[in-house]
Amino acid sequence: MILTCPACQTRYQADAAKFPPQGRSVRCAKCGEVWHQAAPEPEPGAEAFVAQPAPASSSPPPPPPSYPAAEPPPPQVYVQPPIRDVEPQPDMEETQPEESIAPPPSEWPRRIALGAGWVALAVVVIVIGIAATAYRQQIVQVWPQSASLYSRLGMKVRTAGLDIHNIKYTEGQQDGQIVLTVTGALTNVSSREQPVPQIRVGLVDNDQRELYHWTFAPDVMTLRPGQSHNFVTRLSSPPDRARYVNVRFAKAGE
Repeated sequence: MILTCPACQTRYQADAAKFPPQGRSVRCAKCGEVWHQAAPEPEPGAEAFVAQPAPASSSPPPPPPSYPAAEPPPPQVYVQPPIRDVEPQPDMEETQPEESIAPPPSEWPRRIALGAGWVALAVVVIVIGIAATAYRQQIVQVWPQSASLYSRLGMKVRTAGLDIHNIKYTEGQQDGQIVLTVTGALTNVSSREQPVPQIRVGLVDNDQRELYHWTFAPDVMTLRPGQSHNFVTRLSSPPDRARYVNVRFAKAGE
């Protein structure tokens, strides 16, 4: 038999054999409604049972039959609705949680670290340059070969302990041009090794006005105590009015 909840109209399939003639209480599994469900009516066409009278007899009538005490009403039946009779509602459908997608890592930490590295490198280079400039005299004393480098960069270093002597100059012809040759010697007159800076040669006229000058680096970078070195330098087509030659150590910026 089919039961219908009077409250929510949910339909249930139940076994009619479980309902006594007087009916029974039924609870709705969906909304909890309780109602009294009458027993189903007998099927049509079934023959009714007709009691026949007993034949006459001289014996006394039998005592009336004793009926057992009425049984208590059966307990309420909780009927689980069949799955096929309950249609899922849209809000009852299970939804799968959306997969969370992690955002891509930010590029700013890497850029900041790269910029900080370049700044640190620039600071180190600047500090080294300042130290090399401020302490160039101490550096030359420890590493005399650096004197030539400082001289080429136009930085002045003291050359105490070196002497220029035996200056000579001659003019000659080479490939149809006049060539001025200047020679001399360098001697370390100090008690320790000395760096050799660049040498400046100037040409002056009779009025001691300088007409032309040039600088050159000797072939030796340092001289040990007491050591001497001969140098030579040449100039093509010197000025016609040049009469004297001045030779000295080059100063910063020359």
